[in-house]
Amino acid sequence: MGFWVFCLAMDLLIPAMMLLLGRRFLTKPPRTINGTYGYRTRRSMKSQAAWDFAHRTCGKLWSRLGLVLLPLSALVMLPVLGADAGTVGLWCGAVALVQTAVLLGSIFPVERALKKEFDQFGRKR
Repeated sequence: MGFWVFCLAMDLLIPAMMLLLGRRFLTKPPRTINGTYGYRTRRSMKSQAAWDFAHRTCGKLWSRLGLVLLPLSALVMLPVLGADAGTVGLWCGAVALVQTAVLLGSIFPVERALKKEFDQFGRKR
């Protein structure tokens, strides 16, 4: 049971961080382009307008995804409650793998929106 609780807590980290950072990007995004914190891709760092747009877009997306993934991850862990550690570990790893795929996959719609909104130099179309 203890290992299941640990795995549940670990599986809730990615959706919780998406939710928290998504809300943070919407309310207090990084003010200036930097290489340390924020949604940092070549396209998002071309101009301040692109930087701001990317954080609004990513913030909305991560907030929604975090809200969906958080309860869904907890529900998905319920079938292995009380199972042996090997089964719980495999299930936990599979959930984390899917969450990571969703997190990395969220880059594509943000980049597509940036490409649609800004030219190759970061100027608004």
